[in-house]
Amino acid sequence: MPEISTSKQQFALEYTAAWCSQNAASVASFFSPDGSLTINKGTPSIGQAAITAAAQSFMSAFPDLRILMDRITERVDRTEYHWTLTGTNTGPGGTGNPVRISGFESWLFDPDGLIRESEGHFDAADYRRQLTATPS
Repeated sequence: MPEISTSKQQFALEYTAAWCSQNAASVASFFSPDGSLTINKGTPSIGQAAITAAAQSFMSAFPDLRILMDRITERVDRTEYHWTLTGTNTGPGGTGNPVRISGFESWLFDPDGLIRESEGHFDAADYRRQLTATPS
């Protein structure tokens, strides 16, 4: 497996901080202007405005959202950013339940070093289970 460059490590750390900032536009700034974010093979969010909206949906649902970078790995043509999300679903219409899920994004970079394409993956069934679980 190829070694991760210091610049990609730093990029991933700054991307993590952007997710924790509650500033969705900050997350979108890591993407090229026509970049895309696809979550669990859903409809892609294309362009920084759409990516901002996608990030904002998580930030609104989890006002205490924290993203932890688990690791970053280099594949032949992509970089994988592995993460863990924690937060309490206390946003509008929230359940009040705590959530902890792990997943990863598979990044393809443009020549300027921004994300051209991100394919995000996490266990949606486990996520829904945690959101709807009845507190004991």
